[in-house]
Amino acid sequence: MTIDCRPVDYANSVDANNLVELLDDYAKDPMGGGSPLKPDVKEKLVRAMAERNDVFSFIAYEQDEPVGLVNCVEGFSTFKAKPLMNIHDLTVKRSHRGKGIARLLMQAAEDLAKSRHCCKLTLEVLEGNEVAKQAYVNFGFKGYELDPEMGKATFWEKPLT
Repeated sequence: MTIDCRPVDYANSVDANNLVELLDDYAKDPMGGGSPLKPDVKEKLVRAMAERNDVFSFIAYEQDEPVGLVNCVEGFSTFKAKPLMNIHDLTVKRSHRGKGIARLLMQAAEDLAKSRHCCKLTLEVLEGNEVAKQAYVNFGFKGYELDPEMGKATFWEKPLT
């Protein structure tokens, strides 16, 4: 089994199609919301990503079959006055889980973050996703807190229309 992580070239149609296919597969999974990507999102996603200079992706291939994806977005830490790298999406096809592919994708994200002088990697994970949480802990992630008495940070959202 040879698994190889490659950066995505958003201008390459094969890379673009593989990215959309993997993200759609993730979206259909209960941990990704359980619904496929909308057709308009599929159509404009890669072009929109390519227009940004703070979005990066890697695809894991097993013998040229795309089996995993990580999408990263660079942000900024005001407390460190340095960039940070957020792992926005991390997915491995169900048929290929348990082979260390997520670890390879996280390592690619970490290597990218280090090359861009980021102070940390961040990600969000659903409370009930125990398998992913264990993988993240094994890779060195932990809950974020400023003061133990105040507890760990939680991720909230407010959708905008």
